[in-house]
Amino acid sequence: MSAHSLASRELANAIRALSMDAVQQANSGHPGAPMGMADIAEVLWRGFLKHNPANPDWPNRDRFVLSNGHGSMLLYSLLHLTGYSLSLDDLKNFRQLHSPTAGHPEYEECVGVETTTGPLGQGIANAVGMALAEKMLASRFNRDGFPVIDHYTYCFLGDGCMMEGISHEACSLAGTMGLGKLIAFYDDNGISIDGEVDGWFTDDTVERFRAYGWHVIPNVNGHDALEIQAAVENARKNTDQPTLICCKTVIGFGSPNKQGKEDSHGAPLGLEEIALARQELGWPHGPFEIPEHIYAAWDGRDAGAREEAKWNELLQAYAQAHPELGAELQRRFSGELPADFSARADAYIRQCQEKMEKVATRKASQNALDAYGPLVPELVGGSADLGGSNNTVWKGCQAITAADAGGNYIHYGVREFGMTAIMNGMQLHGGLRPYGGTFLMFMEYARNAVRMAALMKQPTILVYTHDSIGLGEDGPTHQPVEQIANLRLTPNVSTWRPCDTVESAVAWKAAIERKDGPTALIFSRQNLPCMARDEATLANVARGGYVLHQTGTGTPEAIIIATGSEVELAMEAATALGEQGRNVRVVSLPCVDLFLAQDADYQEQVLPGSVRQRVAVEAGIADYWYRFVGLDGRIVGMRSFGASAPAGELFKHFGITAEAVRQAVAELIG
Repeated sequence: MSAHSLASRELANAIRALSMDAVQQANSGHPGAPMGMADIAEVLWRGFLKHNPANPDWPNRDRFVLSNGHGSMLLYSLLHLTGYSLSLDDLKNFRQLHSPTAGHPEYEECVGVETTTGPLGQGIANAVGMALAEKMLASRFNRDGFPVIDHYTYCFLGDGCMMEGISHEACSLAGTMGLGKLIAFYDDNGISIDGEVDGWFTDDTVERFRAYGWHVIPNVNGHDALEIQAAVENARKNTDQPTLICCKTVIGFGSPNKQGKEDSHGAPLGLEEIALARQELGWPHGPFEIPEHIYAAWDGRDAGAREEAKWNELLQAYAQAHPELGAELQRRFSGELPADFSARADAYIRQCQEKMEKVATRKASQNALDAYGPLVPELVGGSADLGGSNNTVWKGCQAITAADAGGNYIHYGVREFGMTAIMNGMQLHGGLRPYGGTFLMFMEYARNAVRMAALMKQPTILVYTHDSIGLGEDGPTHQPVEQIANLRLTPNVSTWRPCDTVESAVAWKAAIERKDGPTALIFSRQNLPCMARDEATLANVARGGYVLHQTGTGTPEAIIIATGSEVELAMEAATALGEQGRNVRVVSLPCVDLFLAQDADYQEQVLPGSVRQRVAVEAGIADYWYRFVGLDGRIVGMRSFGASAPAGELFKHFGITAEAVRQAVAELIG
């Protein structure tokens, strides 16, 4: 081993020691991956990674993603050693309540963590999104002599990530898009929790990734610093293809009795084994003890400050040479919308009310994009092979390709899970606002990526069309029943189911303006009438729930609560009851979470507690609505899966009709 490799090994051993000690102190965790990947991490972080520990968010930093997030102590050790504000005490509190060093890396809970990882395979998909964002922004903003967006995305992933289907979805698209500044390191240690993977994972990974269009560097010794360095240099020369560096490693490297075995994967090594590992590694220091010369060699603050200062000088010159582009770039990374967006969106909403157009809300969604798209240039659309059905393609869309990343629309192909996780990565990168569409039923394929967006409070926009049995003949495989309730019950997800063009326009405005979580926009296939509203009623749409209509004055005898296509049924039922002299209120509740965020007085005005005679109607799972109607109320909704038939016949068959709503109200008020 060369002198350089010996020095690198000692520095890598600091990662191994911290990881062993922290997992042991917590009495839980995964020491094997950090110990196995420490040499790769040392070469990458000290020799190539462009970052500034003093300012982890500067836009042109390299992104680093630990897709095999169970090896979180690898990342925490790196952040601590290189000078981020992550203390030794934080490492000692690994996996403890309120500690930034959680069991898996959590975005915004720990400084320097680019994305929350743990559900295997999603980290590499996030990394694809980050690399795609870099390529798109570089195409939009870079000019001769001014490479203001110019960085790499690096990702570590293991056998588990490779086995997850999302790795296929995301990596296949990455090859197609020619993401030449994405470099992934495959930790090929042949071990997962159950043991040696050759009993259940025998893929030819090299040929698999070559088939995707990746540049693959096979058979790299993951414990030889010079080999790793040469591989990274090779990867960085190829700017036309993403690169997979296949590193042969030993899990739990340095543990005499547990290295290379599943024993080191997900449990502490034990004090006796840690003592033996210290001897094996030549690491004579005590628990959590790092010598000053090791800290000095790892410290990345001075180099990071120089890198950022150099970029700031470039950005200043860029802004002088290209003032409009400079201002636009700064605005995008600040997360602020164009100053006139809100007022112009409100004007469009009023136009929708005046026009009173009867269209499917999926078409109303497309119309809203035609209005808002030119106002928000950071919007990047897409669909999982359903652009014409989701109506996600608006007039100003231009497809993004490997050869031309200057557009604003991504054809994701049939990759719902991959699309959603890639969108998360794009949003995390900054400078873009992604939205992506599929049928509501196929949100199920993407479910965990939706949850990760919610967990990280990332404001991605999820467009879901064909929202109920109303899609008709495609049958129960395509008809969502429980999905809307699922979304509504997920923390931090704002879920809209508009009833017409006006509510659709308001929903899109709310989604674009939102900063603290994803928004699900749920649209119909069938045409729906536009509801009449006065100015006060129109203003209340943005509060998520409001009184749309009442057949009398004062306190109503009963309240009908409805969303989406069933608002029309509620209005028909109320009209019939009004003709019988009954005072019935119709409440449209397109966004339950937003309504529940309103002050108590407003909620009481809309749904007075004294009125217990309530009926909810929605072509989704009925049980969700008991929270609003109580056990004494009535719910007109679905209690089974759907069926294959024309939409009109299905609504009658399942009893979701205006007459059923009328009868339910009549039973309550006598």
